[in-house]
Amino acid sequence: MPDRGRSGPSWGREGGPPWAQYGGGAGWGPGRKIFRRLIGLVFFLVLTGGLIGGVIVNGVAGGHRWIVSGVMVLVLILIATFARRTFGRSWAPVGDLIDATRRLGEGESGVRIETRGPGPFGAIGASFNRMAVRLEEEDERRRRLLADLGHELRTPLTVIRGEIEAVLDGLHQPESLSYVIDEVELMERLLEDLRVLALAEAGRLQLHREQTDIEELLNDVVASFTSAMEANGVRSVLNVESDIAEIEVDHHRIHQVLANLASNAITQMAEGGTLTINARQDQAALVIEVSDTGPGISEDRLEHIFERFVKAGDSAGTGLGLSIARDLIEAHGGNLSAANAAGGGAVFTIRLPV
Repeated sequence: MPDRGRSGPSWGREGGPPWAQYGGGAGWGPGRKIFRRLIGLVFFLVLTGGLIGGVIVNGVAGGHRWIVSGVMVLVLILIATFARRTFGRSWAPVGDLIDATRRLGEGESGVRIETRGPGPFGAIGASFNRMAVRLEEEDERRRRLLADLGHELRTPLTVIRGEIEAVLDGLHQPESLSYVIDEVELMERLLEDLRVLALAEAGRLQLHREQTDIEELLNDVVASFTSAMEANGVRSVLNVESDIAEIEVDHHRIHQVLANLASNAITQMAEGGTLTINARQDQAALVIEVSDTGPGISEDRLEHIFERFVKAGDSAGTGLGLSIARDLIEAHGGNLSAANAAGGGAVFTIRLPV
């Protein structure tokens, strides 16, 4: 970055102006217009000062003429020096920004620029630093996603390879390949979840909105888990206010979200409990609460509950369900939040605009 210990612009080792290295091609780079205007201004001041000084000198008689000439020359030198220093101070933050942008574009991490006061250059510096932070966060999320994806795919692939080798070696009967089918289905779900997640985050997820009866939708969700609830000894309680109007949503996607929340709740109540779903209208929003009587969400996990591949230790899912659920609700213009209920268990709250 430019040397801040010097008050004026520093010339590079090649003998050119300091902004020449940022030009990206022939010439002096993006600062040449500013520099030409400055040179034009200085030339105008020198020419004007020379003409005025000539007129004054011609009107002064005797030895005073040399004194006046010396004063005029000194004034012109001071003007030129002031213009040069002013340009140097004005260009310094621009040079910092160009240099930092180049380094950031080359992939260097931790690039920041010094904010210079509350003026426009300070605002530009603060905006650049925020942009750099967001880019680094996105890059970190991308790296973490690739690492997590590799980990999630490695397990089913290892199982598939082991079963196939065992069959080929005569250790297992071909019927044992049913495990392979289960692992392939797991990989298919993972890839489909990643596809939906990518579309949602890119804002390209198509929603097929239609008028939906919320009570009917919730009854369908509960009915689809009848067998799972009976196996776990879970009973369901559904409370839907009578004055809830139909809402225009993507029926399939909202069903997907509610099914994911209900499935997670039932899984957390392996020894029995109660799945409660409440639906009410709160001003201009539809509020749906899905709660359970399980152990709840640990505080350290609660903060990251909607991040990718975050799941309970005994979960057989992909760890993408809640991330997808949040993105689907946000695609509808709503929000999804999680908390621990006062009496125990977890509660997920959906708010959808009516």
